[in-house]
Amino acid sequence: MSNLSRRRWLARGLTAAAGITGIGAAAAIAKRHGLMPPDAGLRFGTGAALTYAAQRMLTRHSLAREFSRSQISSAPFANPTRMNEQSYQISQAAGFADWKLAVEGMVAKPQSIPLQELKSLPSRSQITQLVCEEGWSYIAEFTGLPLSTLLESVDAHPEARYVVYYSIEEGWWDSVDMEDAMHPQTLLAYGMNGQDLPSGFGGPLRMRVPRQLGYKSVKYINRLVLTDDLQQFGKGFGSPGPEYGYSWYAGI
Repeated sequence: MSNLSRRRWLARGLTAAAGITGIGAAAAIAKRHGLMPPDAGLRFGTGAALTYAAQRMLTRHSLAREFSRSQISSAPFANPTRMNEQSYQISQAAGFADWKLAVEGMVAKPQSIPLQELKSLPSRSQITQLVCEEGWSYIAEFTGLPLSTLLESVDAHPEARYVVYYSIEEGWWDSVDMEDAMHPQTLLAYGMNGQDLPSGFGGPLRMRVPRQLGYKSVKYINRLVLTDDLQQFGKGFGSPGPEYGYSWYAGI
């Protein structure tokens, strides 16, 4: 059976189980095939598990819609930030010349990479829509380094299952599985609409995950950790969001 046929068979199985014996049975199938999100044990977690498993089966290689330049929003909305870290202010005053991205965990070549070095690597630009769970959205051109390119350059271990990413803004972090980490549209973005990424939009560096809701595109990124187990991070749910009712997997 080909991988595509297997995915379709599993997806049909999940749908049938949900319809005949309930969502719990479908979740059991997802668990058996390693398709459970880290927040599956929380309230609404069974439904989240089914959503995650179905999307992984059916949309593994799908692309987020890309738009034309004429569709770029004239006044994109910058979600308010409570950034007050002194280290950020100092770095910003220096033009972020000292900004570095630490890459750690399950990699053969852990390192701390200056922002300018990241900018010298092959980049990608894409015009996509950032969609907020609060109901607003905007379309912008984001430019940056594909996360997959970085992970290949540091020789990510094949056993790694997740990339955890941290913001310099206290308390902000999140994670994605390797499917989204290696997706061609997932960027470490440092540019927006032909200019350096503005501070209000996460400059100098933010994660950009266009196949998920906006809260997965964390701002002010300065650290990545590759792991095969999210239990050791925070409360083990993959990010702080699930504690407040947000799903770890926010696919759109």
